[in-house]
Amino acid sequence: MEFIMRKGVPNNLETNENRNYKIIAVDDEEGIIDSLSIFLKRSGYDFTGVTDPQEAIRMLKEEHYDLMMLDFIMTPFHGDQVVEEIRKFDKELYILLLTGHKDLAPPLETIRRLDIQGYCEKSDKFDQLLLLIESGIKSIAQMNEIKKINDELKNTYDMLEKAYLESIETLRYTVEAKDTYTRGHSDRVSEYSVLLGKKVGLSENDLKTLRIGGLFHDIGKIGVPDTILQKESKLTDDEYSEIKNHPSIGAHILSTATIFRDIIPIVKHHHEKYDGTGYPGKLKGEEIPYLARIAAIVDSFDAMTSKRTYRDAMPMETVISEFERCKGTQFDPQLADAFLDILRNNYNEIEEIQRKYNKEEITV
Repeated sequence: MEFIMRKGVPNNLETNENRNYKIIAVDDEEGIIDSLSIFLKRSGYDFTGVTDPQEAIRMLKEEHYDLMMLDFIMTPFHGDQVVEEIRKFDKELYILLLTGHKDLAPPLETIRRLDIQGYCEKSDKFDQLLLLIESGIKSIAQMNEIKKINDELKNTYDMLEKAYLESIETLRYTVEAKDTYTRGHSDRVSEYSVLLGKKVGLSENDLKTLRIGGLFHDIGKIGVPDTILQKESKLTDDEYSEIKNHPSIGAHILSTATIFRDIIPIVKHHHEKYDGTGYPGKLKGEEIPYLARIAAIVDSFDAMTSKRTYRDAMPMETVISEFERCKGTQFDPQLADAFLDILRNNYNEIEEIQRKYNKEEITV
């Protein structure tokens, strides 16, 4: 059944706004395509008509269209088969299905599954079709506006995130200026954390959290007196108590920005011990956030292999013995075993990180 142009269809349907929307119609009857072309171009739309469903699929892959109308009963493919193929690469195209007879309409389940926004019976009256098209265009306009707002919000969020990161990075450099030991330490902890995270099969999102958490894990040292950070001899008990405040101070500094929410557990709990004797929360075993357990291992490794004013860097043999001895007490035993495997079998990756951040290599 063909659409037949009715006399008296208004010629003033065209609006400047309609020109912004591209419509494609697919029907294997040329007469219907011709009728739709006259009607929709008169209404001001950028219209393309196609009689070959395969050609239509190719065009939709190569060009952007806002709305598609297609016949349900076509050869060699029915409309639902065409939509099935289109939905593999375009989830957003607004689709109206045209049917010649009410009893040949597709099942409701098919319409829902393929996200077909509506269907219309072919008729010699265009009123219903026009209303459906106008409704579709309004919906498309609203979705475009929502996307625009979301993009603007994302850009604003990205700028805010960048500003926060730059501010905290400035604080990190201030800490490094105060404490010569910290210089390069946070970078190495960040890299070692990712290395161990990959070893135990963490997701990209967790690896990103580890990377940033490692960079800022000691940010709380900004609140520790310089006299303690720069002291060349061993710390007194009172001075050590001051140092032990830095995880809580760091967590407090980062708590003002939601972008740091995921790294706060690392910052706050990287000095917890697996047996519950660590600080600040005396958390035990599985109570300690998993990423903080990773940071605890690599933080300790970098401390052991760094030269301090009151002691030399430990030889690798001693470091390995310490990890073996402290499995299950200071460190998560499974994570400690994974890191020991890196030290024994992939130490070149550790050396690469040390070279990158200008640390003297430790003799194995």
